[in-house]
Amino acid sequence: MTNNNTNQTEVNMQDREIVINRTLNAPRELVWEAWTRPEHLNHWWGPEGFTITLQEFELKTGGVWKYVMHGPDGVDYPNHNVFIEVRQPERLVYSAGDGDEDSPGQFQTTVTFAEEGVKTLVNMRMLFKTAEERNYVVKEYGAIEGGNQTLDRLEKLLASLQVR
Repeated sequence: MTNNNTNQTEVNMQDREIVINRTLNAPRELVWEAWTRPEHLNHWWGPEGFTITLQEFELKTGGVWKYVMHGPDGVDYPNHNVFIEVRQPERLVYSAGDGDEDSPGQFQTTVTFAEEGVKTLVNMRMLFKTAEERNYVVKEYGAIEGGNQTLDRLEKLLASLQVR
């Protein structure tokens, strides 16, 4: 399990971005696997209380990652992502949104996975079209807290995978 030092999350909000950094107590290859294999994503993707139904997952440049996130209140949130760059095991870039180009909250996510000995520094950078759209998802959807909870769930999964 992780100790308090590895569970620290650094969040920066600048202009049109949300940046979340977290050092995970797991090797980079395992973190990459948890992030890119559907059988793992189903166990950790999303904030506490949320589940996902994966509809499509094609891990390649131009590939689609489509799922429905189910909230604990019964609300469904469609997600339609397209991979822009896949560089195993160090970098993922994808466009994220609900599939409607005009709806607020469409953004690009860049995730990097940096080795730090037996740990991995994950840097997740979400770039929005405008600062207003970034502020909207922070206020309306709790994007920062949701990001932290999602990474908390990833940490729990990684700990269980290393016990096997």
